[in-house]
Amino acid sequence: MKTFDAIIIGAGQAGAPLAARFAAEGQTVALIERHLVGGTCVNTGCTPTKTMVASARAAHVARRAADFGVDIAGAITVDMKRVQARTADVAGASRKGLEGWLEGLDKVSLLRGHARFEGPDRIALGDEILTAGKIFINVGGRPTVPDIEGLADIAYLTNSDMVGLDRLPEHLLVLGGSYIGLEFAQMLARFGAKVTVVERGERLIGREDPEVSDAVRGFLEDEGVTVMTGAECIRLSRDGGQITMHADCGGDTRTATGSDLLVALGRRPNTDNLGLEKAGVTVDKRGYITVGSGLETSVPGIFALGDCNGRGAFTHTAYNDYEIVAANLFDGESRSVDDRIAGYALYTDPPLGRAGMSEAQAVKAGHRVLVSSRPMSNVARAKEKGETAGLMKLVADADTGKLLGGAILGPGGDEAIHAVLNLINMGATAKDLQWAVPIHPTVSELLPTLAGGLSPAG
Repeated sequence: MKTFDAIIIGAGQAGAPLAARFAAEGQTVALIERHLVGGTCVNTGCTPTKTMVASARAAHVARRAADFGVDIAGAITVDMKRVQARTADVAGASRKGLEGWLEGLDKVSLLRGHARFEGPDRIALGDEILTAGKIFINVGGRPTVPDIEGLADIAYLTNSDMVGLDRLPEHLLVLGGSYIGLEFAQMLARFGAKVTVVERGERLIGREDPEVSDAVRGFLEDEGVTVMTGAECIRLSRDGGQITMHADCGGDTRTATGSDLLVALGRRPNTDNLGLEKAGVTVDKRGYITVGSGLETSVPGIFALGDCNGRGAFTHTAYNDYEIVAANLFDGESRSVDDRIAGYALYTDPPLGRAGMSEAQAVKAGHRVLVSSRPMSNVARAKEKGETAGLMKLVADADTGKLLGGAILGPGGDEAIHAVLNLINMGATAKDLQWAVPIHPTVSELLPTLAGGLSPAG
């Protein structure tokens, strides 16, 4: 039996920095990784997908060059093998850099293999038993593959497969109209594939307010993406080289046929086969590890960070989980995950940046809301760039004036939204934002105008 001060299962975006913090405090750490260091973000998520998004945007801008008075001779073509090679290089460099850093840390033992609990303070790794007073679970998640009629008989793709794809599908069917599905839908359309998005809900990205969903659908359709919503009761079939998706509820049958199928229906935690029951760690009905405000599980001394705890499914929330745990363990603080303000982005082009609550979420939470919205066609910078699709929106509490949320769907929306996110974190009011003096010409300069135009919803 080998004894450590801490055992961390998973070298993702929370596990790796936490190992370094323990080492910096002079404590020994076993950091166990069964697959690739860096987790989803570095290997199959943020890093490779945003690299591919950049390639897709380059093709799109080149095709639009004439709109800006720039002539490019010949047709614009995409070499998918080179796109994939560049993607692999960028992701591989990130992973190697992280591995080198971890392997160079004194007191950190980077171990390979599948970890399983043998008790609340014991981990089996192959034939070895490791023990520690504190154990941290950072095992991430994987694509959800639901039980859909006919799916088991079809060779389908997930986001993990897409980042390694070095060919262009003739016609990609995307099952799922949310963040992962829409990013791949647009980029593959820009690479030259036909794309059909099939969404079971009544609109795309259903967690967003309707005007945001409608705007995203509008610019995707303008780029040639076919969108089918309200497609419940789905079944799949293959006839030779073609895959057909049938949506036949209520006697109304609609079909979509393509050469390839991407299943993008969300994520599930990698908490099965960890032996959690031997440690007494509680999970919910979806397999997420239940945690308190300090991210400790039902068992004292065992913590769950990142995608597996159901408290956030992003790299930045996983890293913030690390920050909370480290601050509480080493800095004498009482940080809580319950205090975290939601923020995220959808990396279509233009991107959507979201901070805090949507209008619907604010109403559901019991707020009397004020809202303000303007089309991106009102923004000088967007007009100058020739990218006027989208909108900007603010949500505030009618009683206190405090900012509750915002959305920026437009050029640089993923960056500009941080002005709103930071103000919400500070507890600022709409008046605080209204009297700021923004830089012209920028996307952010419309935010004070929005703040001054807040009015009751409806």
